[in-house]
Amino acid sequence: MSPSGQCIRVLIADDHPLMRDGLRSMLQPVSGLKVVAEAADGVECLAKFREHRPDVAIVDLQMPKIDGLRVIGTLCNEYVDARCIVLTSFAGDARVSRALNVGASSYLLKTARRDDIIRALFDVARGRRYLDSDVAQDVATHRGTELLSAREVSVLRLIAAGKRNRVIGEELNVSEDTIKTRIKNILAKLEADDRTHAVTIAVSRGFIDQ
Repeated sequence: MSPSGQCIRVLIADDHPLMRDGLRSMLQPVSGLKVVAEAADGVECLAKFREHRPDVAIVDLQMPKIDGLRVIGTLCNEYVDARCIVLTSFAGDARVSRALNVGASSYLLKTARRDDIIRALFDVARGRRYLDSDVAQDVATHRGTELLSAREVSVLRLIAAGKRNRVIGEELNVSEDTIKTRIKNILAKLEADDRTHAVTIAVSRGFIDQ
C-alpha cells in the first residue's frame, strides 16, 4: 500500500508494447498495486504523469522523443514527491549514477525477477531506494574509482566514432596535444590498454552508449 493506505498507483513507460503488456499483466493481480496509465514515449510519459499523478512511475531509459533520464529529471524537478523506477536493459555504474543523480529512486534491469520488481515498487512508494542486486554489485565494484569528466566523455564518443586525434581536436576546438593528454587520462582512469579497450570499458560502464 502507499503511505496513505491506498493502492500504489503505477505508471508504466516503455516504447515496446509487449513490455508494457507484460508488466501490466504481472502487476495488476498484486494486492496493493494498480496500473493507472501507460506511455510509449517520453513526451507521453510526462503528460500521463501530470494527468494521473501516480505514486510510482516505471520508466525505460531508451524511449523516443525524450529519453528516460530527461523524463525522470523533469518529473523530479516538477514534483518533490515524484518517485521513479528505472527498468532498462542497460547496466553500468556510470549510467546508474546518472539515473540516481537526476532523481530515480530505483534501478532495475529487465532481467530482474518478478518479486524484485514488486518489492521495488513497494519500497520506492515508501520513500526508500532499491537497486537490482546485480546493479548494486556493479556500483560497489567501482565505488571510489575516479569518474570521467564531461570533456573526457566527449573525447571518448569521438574515438568511438572512429575519429583521429587531430580531427577530435578540431571538433572540440582544442589542440591535438590537449586531446593526447585527455586520452592518457582516460586510459589511466579506466585502466585501459588502448583506445579501443577504453571505448569497450566506457560502453560497459555506461559512460557512453553503443
